[in-house]
Amino acid sequence: MTRFRIDLGYRGTDFHGWAKQPGLRTVQSTLEAGLTRITGAEVTTVVAGRTDAGVHARRQVVHIDLPTTGIEKLIGQSSRSAEAALLSRLRGVLTADDADDLVIHSVSEVPGAFDARFSALWRSYRYRLADHRSFIDPLLTPVTPRHKGELDAEAMAVAAREVRGLHDFLPFCKPREGATTIRTLYELEVVRDQEAVIVIDLRADAFCHHMVRALVGGLIKVGSGSWPVTRPAELIAEADAGIDPDAPMFVTPAHGLVLTEVGFPDPEFYAARAEQTMARRSRE
Repeated sequence: MTRFRIDLGYRGTDFHGWAKQPGLRTVQSTLEAGLTRITGAEVTTVVAGRTDAGVHARRQVVHIDLPTTGIEKLIGQSSRSAEAALLSRLRGVLTADDADDLVIHSVSEVPGAFDARFSALWRSYRYRLADHRSFIDPLLTPVTPRHKGELDAEAMAVAAREVRGLHDFLPFCKPREGATTIRTLYELEVVRDQEAVIVIDLRADAFCHHMVRALVGGLIKVGSGSWPVTRPAELIAEADAGIDPDAPMFVTPAHGLVLTEVGFPDPEFYAARAEQTMARRSRE
């Protein structure tokens, strides 16, 4: 088996999220169907970060393993490398299926120790939000939710700075059975761009379910005056102390969220990083 890394992007509007679901169009099912057609083998993708229905990705990463027979079918009688053949034929089959909302950026052969999910060092996301002050660009309204009234972006920025670091993000997560909600949030920044649209950038080692949109929701509560600036940090401090959150999550609309990039270590550290990630996180 040979392992390949595939870098791709997608517009999430017409996808029911990343993961395969019976009878629904998802990114994973569309991608794997294309891979199976061009290799003649069942192909399973491993993704860096699953995205929910309606969430977009500029730079998502997956890995696949192909047997020799699949690679031979890809290359055929051409003199192309396996990487070039996989890139060209995968783009071709997606174009033939009119899947213009799924784009393949690049393909590269990687060591077997590379794992798109567990070798990743961090994931970064961006959320765009328009309010009463913002210029409404009609070309970007499909990816920019609108908030009635005006938000205090400066207060949101202050609240954002107070929740960065290693914490239990249970107040802003939908827990999965047996999974931890402890994460390291490296960046959470709030600014207005030149058109007064509020742009929220986040980067963490990983995000638990709904964490990004729930954090944005908490910042909106701060910006609207519903919460004091200190409230998000107070909720996280309670979770760090083992106290269950006493405030319901507010999850923002999916269409404002974009996975912007996934970071990986140098190849010699792929295996060590995967081992570290798979070990259960603790508060220490």
